[in-house]
Amino acid sequence: MEILPDKETIAYRKASRRVKDLKEFYGNLTSYGIVIPFLAILNLVTAPGYLWFLWPALGWGVGIAFHAISVFGIGKSWEERKIKELMEKDQKQKIKTL
Repeated sequence: MEILPDKETIAYRKASRRVKDLKEFYGNLTSYGIVIPFLAILNLVTAPGYLWFLWPALGWGVGIAFHAISVFGIGKSWEERKIKELMEKDQKQKIKTL
């Protein structure tokens, strides 16, 4: 016999995952804010004729943009609806087998 988690446990796990995602995003953003200026200064001191620090800034910036989209934006409502739909479907199947 399988014991299903109650709604409070599910809500806690969901909130915990959300906090973890936010923490990872802000950690990534903070690292970007520290490393890229350091690279810019290093670049300007050693080889001011070629601004190579723009390449890592651009690449990492694109990564941060995608990370922000996954944490804050596009597709979250769809994911929530799909999860709810699949959970309801699973629950109905369990009721049928009883």
